[in-house]
Amino acid sequence: MAKQTKPSVEVFEVPCPDCGAMIKIDAATGHVISHTPAPRKRTFEDLETAAKAMRERDERAESIFRQSVDAEKNKADLLEKKFAEALRKAKDAPEGKPLREFDLD
Repeated sequence: MAKQTKPSVEVFEVPCPDCGAMIKIDAATGHVISHTPAPRKRTFEDLETAAKAMRERDERAESIFRQSVDAEKNKADLLEKKFAEALRKAKDAPEGKPLREFDLD
């Protein structure tokens, strides 16, 4: 009787080109066996740089907020001007029934 040998399982270990994670793939089935995430990269080198970035982000947010407040203050004037222009156009428009799409057929 011949001795049965267990088929060798070939596994490929491949680095992900996008995120750098290590992926183990079974050669026979093509399925992912395991996934090891890449080590996280530090966003900032030291605490001082992180604090500076936070201050800059807060200043940008404050600036955007001030711009939106100013726009809201001027909104009433802008709407008033748009209404006056629309009213002027309505007065200059010829009187009569407005045309509808099916009236043109």
